Amino acid sequence: MASGDPQQSSLVAEEIPGFLDAFLSDFPAPLSLESPLPWKVPATVLSQEEVEGELAELAMGFLSNRNAPPPLASSLAHEAVSQLLQTDLSEFRKLPRQEEEEEEEEAEEEDNEEEKAPLTLLDAMGLAQSFFNRLWEVCSQWQKQVPISAWVPQQQWLVSIHAIRNTRRKMEDRHVCLPAFNQLFGLSDPVDRAYFAVFDGHGGVDAARYAAVHVHANLARRPELPTDPAGALREAFRHTDEMFVWKAKRERLRSGTTGVCALIAGKTLHVAWLGDSQVILVQQGQVVKLMEPHRPERQDEKERIEALGGFVSHMDCWRVNGTLAVSRAIGDVFQKPYVSGEADSASRELTGSEDYLLLACDGFFDVVPHQEIVGLVQSHLVRQQGSGLQVAEELVAAARERGSHDNITVMVVFLRDPHDLLKGGAQGAGDVPTGLEQPGTNTLQRS
Repeated sequence: MASGDPQQSSLVAEEIPGFLDAFLSDFPAPLSLESPLPWKVPATVLSQEEVEGELAELAMGFLSNRNAPPPLASSLAHEAVSQLLQTDLSEFRKLPRQEEEEEEEEAEEEDNEEEKAPLTLLDAMGLAQSFFNRLWEVCSQWQKQVPISAWVPQQQWLVSIHAIRNTRRKMEDRHVCLPAFNQLFGLSDPVDRAYFAVFDGHGGVDAARYAAVHVHANLARRPELPTDPAGALREAFRHTDEMFVWKAKRERLRSGTTGVCALIAGKTLHVAWLGDSQVILVQQGQVVKLMEPHRPERQDEKERIEALGGFVSHMDCWRVNGTLAVSRAIGDVFQKPYVSGEADSASRELTGSEDYLLLACDGFFDVVPHQEIVGLVQSHLVRQQGSGLQVAEELVAAARERGSHDNITVMVVFLRDPHDLLKGGAQGAGDVPTGLEQPGTNTLQRS
């Protein structure tokens, strides 16, 4: 898929009234208690902390499927979520006796050192219905007069995304593309922000889906986001891991997920990662290495695991305690603390000479070396006469041809018009010294 085509920016203002008219034509009145919901509810219960992220995800998926312009979808979702969160949600409280007893047992067994407030669970189905009606009310109001925030032109992004299950039985990858990050969370400061992420699940898709819903929601709530975006990213990962671990204990989930995300805030790129999903930057035809994946064989990771009483052994590959091939991840509740939920992060100032970012899971990077990526992208652009819309699809095909059997997700975020990349040609196809080692341009912060 592609989003943010620059040629579409002038059409957004014209599309808004038409979208609202079509929505209200299809849904002329709020839903009654007997009406079927127009979306699939993600769970039977939600914690208070999960409400914002889950409802924003419902709205964005629903509105995007109806071809709402991204700025409008983000603004509508934010307004509806905000209005609902300002109401009394106690009517949705749902804490069956059995779940209450299980939570009390877990609290005694797992958290003897630290007391936690009782977890209030809310009925997800009732919340989802009330939320749709709130969204309907917002659309009805905006049909009469659209707020200026939904009309404000946004920086346009060209993003190519492709993901396949490949030969695996299930698709456990998830990805996130939020060019209108500020509008989705009602951030009104002058810094433009765009967020992109890839999550690679294992042992099930629950952790990857959870991270794809909640990392960016937790990021938006971090008070240090304006002053320390990299630190905010690390904390968003850590808190999402904490939230999912509680959910996993409550629902007996065993899955985990690696993840990598990129936040472009103004003229600065911030990246954060757990595990072996990766992001690279290509600048003037050369690969700039931004990060080092978390694998058990990394000396510092091996020492950390062994200091905690775990071990790293080689079977078909290096594994933590003979099981996982990654040393950091969200989830994996039965391998905590050896598999850490603490992310690493890095920041780099953007000069305007950068070509694109590429985010992908290990299903891609395990078979396509960094130094080959530039040539693959450049060849695609030459054949497509500068169109980058389908470049991710070709990169996924290249990984499959090279023998990848894993799920494969590739996201290419262009930082310059791909037509411009053809004018000078690729200036180099190899790695340059890692950007993390360039004084004054980049910093690495370890948690």
